[in-house]
Amino acid sequence: MPADVVAAIDLGSNSFHMIVARMVNGHFQILDRLREMVQFAAGLDSKNRLSEESQRRALDCLARFGQRLRHIPPEQLRIVGTNTLRLARNSAEFLARAEAVLGHTVEIISGHEEARLIYLGVVHSVADVPGRRLVVDIGGGSTELIVGEKFESLHLTSLKMGCVSLSRACFDDGRITEARMREAELLVRLKLEPVTIEFQELGWQVVTGASGTIKAIQEVVKREGWCREGIGLEALRRLRTALLEVGNTTAIATRWALEPARARVFTGGFMVLHGLCETLGLDRMEVSEGALREGVIYDLLGRIRHEDVRDRTIAAVIGRYNLDKAQAERVSATALVLVDQARDQWSLAVGGGERILEWAARLHEIGMLLSYHYYHRHGAYILEYADLPGFSRGDQTLLAALVRRHRRGFPSDAFDHLPKDMALLARRLCVLLRLAVVLHRGRSRQSLPLLRLGVHQQRLDLRFPAGWLDEHPLTRADLEMEAGYLRKAGFRLEFG
Repeated sequence: MPADVVAAIDLGSNSFHMIVARMVNGHFQILDRLREMVQFAAGLDSKNRLSEESQRRALDCLARFGQRLRHIPPEQLRIVGTNTLRLARNSAEFLARAEAVLGHTVEIISGHEEARLIYLGVVHSVADVPGRRLVVDIGGGSTELIVGEKFESLHLTSLKMGCVSLSRACFDDGRITEARMREAELLVRLKLEPVTIEFQELGWQVVTGASGTIKAIQEVVKREGWCREGIGLEALRRLRTALLEVGNTTAIATRWALEPARARVFTGGFMVLHGLCETLGLDRMEVSEGALREGVIYDLLGRIRHEDVRDRTIAAVIGRYNLDKAQAERVSATALVLVDQARDQWSLAVGGGERILEWAARLHEIGMLLSYHYYHRHGAYILEYADLPGFSRGDQTLLAALVRRHRRGFPSDAFDHLPKDMALLARRLCVLLRLAVVLHRGRSRQSLPLLRLGVHQQRLDLRFPAGWLDEHPLTRADLEMEAGYLRKAGFRLEFG
């Protein structure tokens, strides 16, 4: 597969999307685009478990997508899961099956990360405008609102309401009545209430909508002659009246030539959009072709070109919280030296977790913001639950796990909560992080001497220049203590 070909898959709550693109003069040219309405969110039961039927429907779709991806290297592809996989209690089970079908890793992203990627995809797909832009994306299980300027999102939120979830809540049997519409409108207002004022105070010059729901509504109002371009508030009010006249979702499909799957969730999606426009005072909205998957493509291209937004995130966190940047860089540099020396024996492929190790080294002291006592625990909590642009949920889980165990106790089951294929990697990266932290415990500005690390299975042999440890007895004492911690985790550390 040519190095300029990239692909993205968006496992949405309503539809799964895939695009394959080729880079041409800094822009991508679509080579292939696939979409299937799997209505994944409809498979969630009252305990937020995905039914076997919904999983099978999704896996069948991914098997078809997988044929197109067979020859695309992992570094040229990104697959993201959104709200339904965030909610599903058995998402790990589904991910294992999906990754077996696709042959690639699937990332679950947070609502804030989803919003950031949507904004990125939208602004690359529409004409540039001066001032701020409000982007609205209505998915199957969540709705994202983002205010940004040019290519930077300034404020964003992800609300737990979408075309599938609201349709199930208010129009599950397909009947459309005034009472049910009012119930849906109230639910939308309740979801918007906590964020309405802050978004209105930000202000914007143009509103852009994205997603299949908004595109379908645009097609309907154009077909009726209520809007020539985009979507206007008056057209939405007329559509509300028309939906009441139609009375049920089956008739919606017939009247406006919609796919039956789209018709089943059309009313719920409409109620979300209508409520948003009424509450936020949106008189007119343009509609974008680009959305989440295009944003994923542009974000992936940034990583390929070494313009990774995650690096900017780490730098921003260090600056915002006034962490000891010099110490972070010392520990990070040593960790990378050690991982390079352990690479062959521990099968640490280039890129195989070392970026996470580098970021963990740079942020390992973030918990000191709260307290020095147990700061490794505080740091793990912060990194697990903070909104970190560019990071998937899996990235943050691994990052937090490394920071949690970078000092003090290191039990043999420290990483049992991670997926099996990640647990061994995490254990080995954590050993290297712990050594780097120990070697810089004195926070000295003097560079370390040339280190030689040999590893074989669970045994580590760390060698210093002759006489260096005799001149640094505190480092020797720290390493002796660390050898005791590692012994409990099944590792044997020797040094001299």
